[in-house]
Amino acid sequence: MPRSSGGRRRATVEDVHRFAEAMPYVTVVHGGSGNPVYQVGGKSFVFFRTKRPDAYDPKTGERYDDVIVFWVEDEVAKTALIEDASTPFFSTPHFDGHPSVLVRGSRIGELTRDELREIIQDAWLSRASASRRRTWLAEHGLN
Repeated sequence: MPRSSGGRRRATVEDVHRFAEAMPYVTVVHGGSGNPVYQVGGKSFVFFRTKRPDAYDPKTGERYDDVIVFWVEDEVAKTALIEDASTPFFSTPHFDGHPSVLVRGSRIGELTRDELREIIQDAWLSRASASRRRTWLAEHGLN
């Protein structure tokens, strides 16, 4: 993922909500703990995870309580994001073989708003129906 120039505003967790909600045909459901799950056509593309044993601070063992999951197109896209040391993305063995990446909310500011918007748009595109993808891409001159 290309890094934006230095003058761009840093992303916030509120931006995650704002950009996900701005995509077409989005519904928000809430997990058992009230955590938001953004869906298109009944398929999740961004969700806020609850504390889980697979995502924890390696120094203290404390489970992360601020993990956000973003779907990606495929394993190639996932690998590119998690192996790029300039991004805050990571994965855990629980997500092996799953087309998604994780990021801690406390590190979302390492991305610019433009970078975050692109990640969310790509997540939406990876889960939307073919006709919705085609329409959105055409509307944005990206087909």
